[in-house]
Amino acid sequence: QVQLVESGGGLVQAGGSLRLSCAASGRTFSNYAVGWFRQAPGKEREFVAAISWRDGSTYYANSVKGRFTISRDNAMIAVNLQMSSLKPEDTAVYYCAAGAYVGDIRSRSDRYAYAYWGQGTQVTVSS
Repeated sequence: QVQLVESGGGLVQAGGSLRLSCAASGRTFSNYAVGWFRQAPGKEREFVAAISWRDGSTYYANSVKGRFTISRDNAMIAVNLQMSSLKPEDTAVYYCAAGAYVGDIRSRSDRYAYAYWGQGTQVTVSS
């Protein structure tokens, strides 16, 4: 069983930065991908970014490309999401997810590709 715990959310002004962390435990992740998704009130959960634990390849949603960076910490078994130049439309509950995969990291933009989810952390960007 995999456990995922997000941290690092909070309130920030537009243009500011936040760093989210997803701590993982319960198994080895060598053939897993970890993704970040977000869900704003009244909206569908949407893909933000994903990273392959095996080779570190990454994939981003167009809305965050160039502003957000996903990375993995092998020692801590964690995945971080560094968010910069935040906008009010980035306001949402952010979730991390993990699942086994093979092939193209771009396939990890599908939320149904993930078997395990964290509880979420709130990010609020004020204008």
